Amino acid sequence: MTLLAPTLQAYFTDRLLRQRQASPHTITAYRRAWQLLVAYAAEQAGKAPSMLDIGDLNAVLIAGFLDHLEAVRHNTVRTRNARLAAIHSLFAYAALEHPEHAGDIARVLAIPAKKFDSTLVTHLTEPEITALLAAPDPGTWTGRRDHALLLVAVTTGLRASELTGLACSDVHLGAAAHVACHGKGRKDRITPLTGDTAAVLAAWMTERDGVPADPLFCTHRGTALSLDAIEARVRQHAAKAALACPSLAGKITTPHVLRHSTAMRLLHAGIDTSVIALWLGCAARRSVVSPAQRAEMRGDISGSDG
Repeated sequence: MTLLAPTLQAYFTDRLLRQRQASPHTITAYRRAWQLLVAYAAEQAGKAPSMLDIGDLNAVLIAGFLDHLEAVRHNTVRTRNARLAAIHSLFAYAALEHPEHAGDIARVLAIPAKKFDSTLVTHLTEPEITALLAAPDPGTWTGRRDHALLLVAVTTGLRASELTGLACSDVHLGAAAHVACHGKGRKDRITPLTGDTAAVLAAWMTERDGVPADPLFCTHRGTALSLDAIEARVRQHAAKAALACPSLAGKITTPHVLRHSTAMRLLHAGIDTSVIALWLGCAARRSVVSPAQRAEMRGDISGSDG
């Protein structure tokens, strides 16, 4: 047995779970980063994943993996840096456990995060949201699931990780319908559901026919949709919706864009930004919309050149 496999197991079970008591979202994100890296390394080295050793994951390979994330998987720089943070975390742990690999580990830890310019997150207009919600095929099981998923996303503003974590028991219908969300930083919150969203969820849950602990949005096998699956479904339906609403063709639609669209809809409705922050589970010190966007909503910014 190589050193990599037991090191990975000890890192996730002992370091993350027992020592750091990391949140499920952190563990899921780190696990996904390492799944991608191990698959990439196995392909590059021509070895089975179980045969990879720490020395196979050298700085050159890690740098190639990070380039692969951007060039092939079309990940953003922010996602690339998040994957690198997961890699750094394990290598810092391995440095204490396996000092004989100190040189290779030090070179990996020296790989810097990539700098990037912060860009204004776009949002969807009401016609674009309508077109997106109409894109899933209501005649199929997958289409009905995706319609419910997209509707929950744009009316609640839940993060993609929060959508994947929803269980059937988290949905409370009837009077004061809402979903109980287990969010970022181990913070739980209650997010109200509109009447239309509650009705669609009621129909989906009847068809879903799961026990309380089952994932709300699942695959045909009954397992929870992954983050990648949700991102892929959003992209697919946005591409179809662009045929009916051409303005969507010029936008990159992601789960985070749907979350931001929720914030802008609430702002349109005259909701104070502090309330919107609570709704979305944002830190109180952070603004969910920029000053420029707030000005635009008030009509202070026109589309003219003057």
